[in-house]
Amino acid sequence: MSQLSKESVAAHERQVRTIFEILNGRAEADLLLKNLNILDVHSESVYPGSILVHEGRIIALSPDEAALQVREVFDGQGLYAIPGLIDAHIHFEAQLAHPVAFGEAIVPCGTTTIFSECLDFVSAAGPEAVQATAGLFKDHHKLPYRVFAFAPGKKVSVEVTEALLQMEPVIGLGELSHLTYSVGDDDDFRKSALGRARGGFMNTHWGVTTLSPMMLNYMPAIGAVSNHDVWKEDDIEKSVRWGLQTQVKFGVGSPEVIKTMLRAIVKRKWPAENFQLCADNISVDRVLTKGHMDWIVSLCAEMGIDPIQAIKMATLHTARAFQMDRQIGSLTPGRFADIVLTDSLSRINPRYVFKDGELVAQDRKMLKRVEIDYSAMAKTPVPGLADLAPQQLDLVPIEVSADETQAKVLMFDVYGRGHEKFFQEVWVPLRNGRVVPELDGVKLNRISVVQRYANGKRHVVNGLFKGVSIERGAVATFWPAPKAYFVAVGDDSAEMAHALQQVDGYVGGCVVTDQRAVKAVLPLDIYGVMADMSLAELLKATREIDAALAAMGNRNEGEPVVNKLLTLFISLDRFGFMA
Repeated sequence: MSQLSKESVAAHERQVRTIFEILNGRAEADLLLKNLNILDVHSESVYPGSILVHEGRIIALSPDEAALQVREVFDGQGLYAIPGLIDAHIHFEAQLAHPVAFGEAIVPCGTTTIFSECLDFVSAAGPEAVQATAGLFKDHHKLPYRVFAFAPGKKVSVEVTEALLQMEPVIGLGELSHLTYSVGDDDDFRKSALGRARGGFMNTHWGVTTLSPMMLNYMPAIGAVSNHDVWKEDDIEKSVRWGLQTQVKFGVGSPEVIKTMLRAIVKRKWPAENFQLCADNISVDRVLTKGHMDWIVSLCAEMGIDPIQAIKMATLHTARAFQMDRQIGSLTPGRFADIVLTDSLSRINPRYVFKDGELVAQDRKMLKRVEIDYSAMAKTPVPGLADLAPQQLDLVPIEVSADETQAKVLMFDVYGRGHEKFFQEVWVPLRNGRVVPELDGVKLNRISVVQRYANGKRHVVNGLFKGVSIERGAVATFWPAPKAYFVAVGDDSAEMAHALQQVDGYVGGCVVTDQRAVKAVLPLDIYGVMADMSLAELLKATREIDAALAAMGNRNEGEPVVNKLLTLFISLDRFGFMA
């Protein structure tokens, strides 16, 4: 037996002896939470009781208090105690916040665990991918929430995927590209093999709407665990029937998907154990205004799912899907003391949030301040648009009608993400040889998708856009994953080019201009995908973007405009608009 093994056994022996001594009244426990109504997710019942915690774990339910020695007693005031909520699938960088700022948003909502993708961050880091990911996760144990991560299944090389699969807290393989695995891509075969060897957990876009009937079998056949790529009731039925844990997502770009899935679950009386709840992509602004897992659990109950079943979808069922139900997902001895106290089960209101038995949030405010400095991960901008000419952004017809009164152009829809309607070819008026940016009498803004670094001719795609509607000025964004491209929206080529050149001065981010003056900026200095800011600073910047666009005529609902625009890059890559 090695020295390390001896040390490990000695530590475990100390722990089991300590628990024995505590339960026999001869040693002191860390915490007793008393006067609770405890949700037992196993029997689906609620009972009055208490929870004893030591060294971050639950060691007893309703112990004999007279025989206990306890360092601290917490009065639960008769509140319901439920397991800490779990986000089954979220992209760690999609909300633009670094891990500490993200925690400031989600933990007060009762979220104590996330299963996280990091593929855009890793892709954006390029040749520094492995080093950058190690830096992102090196202090994850200090965070007030638990992180389990996945190595990218797409957007990076096999070598990067293999290196990340050796890291903590990585537990498996993330999203494979549903556009390549269906054609037998060698890199996908290798990544799948690495994921299986690492432990077998693979997240997937199952791609019901894009795959042949035979290829629908492929991902579950090689061991994919979960699927969040469902948009219609038939998709859900197939996902469930093929044995995949089907994830109800409520993040950016999918407001109707939530309702579609929840209605189908209620209507078809599908067992809740088939489903998990997740954000996928979400802004911290939306978390703070709507909620995180607390909101989606409450919405499930509102739409007719039994409240306890809804809670299990965000706790026990997710923990079991990832074979972690001996660690998280229930309030039972041996599990981490991740506990949420709420005054209702049907409408989750996290009054107190404990992680590892430590009170980290109360009444939707963080109590525990985590000090992790990510500033060393901020990069220096490398501009690439010095030679961009405004006329490169002019909208040129794909085709002109025989009578020269109409022009065929591309139209992109921010709300069409994930659907066939993300882009279409449409006919619009043509007057005096110029495209009139309106469809069915409704004025639309223009959009330009612009390559940052050009070797020879710069790749530019121009079209019309649904999602931002400004009367003047422009908004430009840059997102470097998987390719270095900008998106600009406006109605004047010169203004759009100016906005692009302004954001080109940053590693990544978003800039709003009006009459060549910068009105709002959100810099994403950490590899172009994360802001080196506190939560308060990030909220201020994203809201200033919205305010500047509102002053120019835009009316926005739901997610901040910057988050909506950045999700475009996912579909632009998926549908081949990036060279």
